[in-house]
Amino acid sequence: MYLKKTKLTNFRSYESIEIEFDQNLNVIIGKNDIGKSTILEALDIFFGQERIKIDIDDKNVFNGSEMSISCSFIIDTDKEYLIDTDVKTNLKDEFLLNSEGLLEIKKIWDCSKDKLTATSLKTFIVCDYPNEFYSNPLPTLKIEELKKILEDKNNSDIALALFDKLNNNEFEGLEIGPYSSDMDKKIPIKIDKRKRAEIRNAIYQVIEDKELKTIELPIDKEDGKNIWNSISNDLPLYFLFQSDRANKDTDKEVQDPLKVITKTAIDNVIDKLEEVKELIKKSAELIGNETIKKLEEMNPELAKVLKPDVTNKAWDSLFSFSFIGDDNIPMNKRGSGVRRLILLNYFRAEAERKNNSNKTVIYAIEEPETSQHPNHQILLINALNEIAQKDSHQVILTTHSPEIAKQTKKENLILIDKIDGVNKVIEDENKLLAISNTLGISSYLGKLVICVEGENDINFLTNVNQNIQEFKDIIDLKKENIKIIPMKGSTLINWIDRNYLEGSNVIEYHLYDKDADQKYKTSIEKVNNRNDHSKGKLTLKRELENYIPSSLYENEFEIDCSSIKDWNNEDIISIVTAKTKKFNHIEDFKQKENIIKDITNSRITKILTKENIIEMGNYEEIKSWFTDIKELYEK
Repeated sequence: MYLKKTKLTNFRSYESIEIEFDQNLNVIIGKNDIGKSTILEALDIFFGQERIKIDIDDKNVFNGSEMSISCSFIIDTDKEYLIDTDVKTNLKDEFLLNSEGLLEIKKIWDCSKDKLTATSLKTFIVCDYPNEFYSNPLPTLKIEELKKILEDKNNSDIALALFDKLNNNEFEGLEIGPYSSDMDKKIPIKIDKRKRAEIRNAIYQVIEDKELKTIELPIDKEDGKNIWNSISNDLPLYFLFQSDRANKDTDKEVQDPLKVITKTAIDNVIDKLEEVKELIKKSAELIGNETIKKLEEMNPELAKVLKPDVTNKAWDSLFSFSFIGDDNIPMNKRGSGVRRLILLNYFRAEAERKNNSNKTVIYAIEEPETSQHPNHQILLINALNEIAQKDSHQVILTTHSPEIAKQTKKENLILIDKIDGVNKVIEDENKLLAISNTLGISSYLGKLVICVEGENDINFLTNVNQNIQEFKDIIDLKKENIKIIPMKGSTLINWIDRNYLEGSNVIEYHLYDKDADQKYKTSIEKVNNRNDHSKGKLTLKRELENYIPSSLYENEFEIDCSSIKDWNNEDIISIVTAKTKKFNHIEDFKQKENIIKDITNSRITKILTKENIIEMGNYEEIKSWFTDIKELYEK
């Protein structure tokens, strides 16, 4: 079960907003006080984690006498739930899904009084339900009420005939609808009149009004509670990690988790500890009784009123836990960024430990970049993205970090902005430009950016520039702090077609692989046809890996490359992957390719020399790249 949508109505700054979530990673972006944290806290309230307590002041001051939080979930429509006390059934057959086929749960708080109480909250399923029974949905009715529907003279003859069969316990071979227009096609079913799910199923099939109507079906009272009790057990586990969480060893918010680690460890061996406690108690009592016997010889009156009494403290009070590095520096003496990373991963570990039922886990993390160096922010978003790709994991972040946003795909970005005084989710074609403006990415990039396909190309270009002095003398990419951006995929900075930096005075230099099909040729032409000095080139060889001589591959991967005839145009990485035996323990060929590609660009390019490049006939071409970059930089 995955969270697909959240709707907030009259909740804090939101009069009405609907946020759609990706099944994996979600990054919420917006200006300060726009309501990013409100979304995470609303979810905490919905899932009942009780880290955030809802109160009357959470109601939007301008609207209504109630506020609501609803969540819609992608579910396995074949999974069955026990919504009665007898037979399991699936939600689709019971018409308990909304118009999009999602399970939508809505919580409404009555705010007509001065404060919220336990009775202020009402919980509903929002669903498309048969019009004929929208006022009295069948899942909320008792068996006597279901039978009464069948006895109603206003129902069809089919329903009355069905009830006769039920009364006579004639369950076998009973034929009822659905019927075609000529009333000649029947579907045989079996009915047990003692089971509400079967009666409901029969009624659903014979009702005459097939129209559906959106209703709010109450599930927090009477028989509706069975529905909620069954469904709620399957809801995702939600864990909120806030940016303003205290994170010193001496602070309660950190001490509590560290104490929980100790308590959890003790709980894992509590049986053995209790055995030890009992042995100590018996041993102490034995020594005490022997002492009293000896005392009785000297002072019988005193000995008569004494008896052994063994007390002990709680086990977790005898132990304490902290994190100490190799340098013996405790956690509370480390930098705030390190402390926060440790604490963040404690909560991740705790979430996994608590999830013993294979439920989906939602990690909601507020501003993970807090106290983190920009380089660490990139590592952090990559790690969180990997977590989000795992089965049964969703990640929701809020951020102000350009580094995090730049590494995030367009479909995973959620922009909240104020339009005509109302907070809204921005979904139009200008979303990426608005995000760029919100985070100040344009000015952050400097006056020139180099756009390549991916991280491996960044490593190639950087290493060649830094390790070959002639290229470094033309322009030192690190010294000039020129940003190199990976453009592959639909990431935020994939702005070629729409030119998102137009008007920003940022010049772009695009360098892409020629590839076998020259698929980026059109993109390069678009860049070169601009009137902003930006420039683009395709490599003359197939890929950057083709600029590295065979001898370096042979030494690194222990292979023979003499059979490769057209070095300039062959898929070198694929050939090397097939030849090398260094990674035979990895079965997936694509995974091996990625490893070899990474090693090639991050390690081999560091030992690439000017002589190697001249030998390959690449020198003048690569030199022209840096000459172009210098020319554009000086503009």
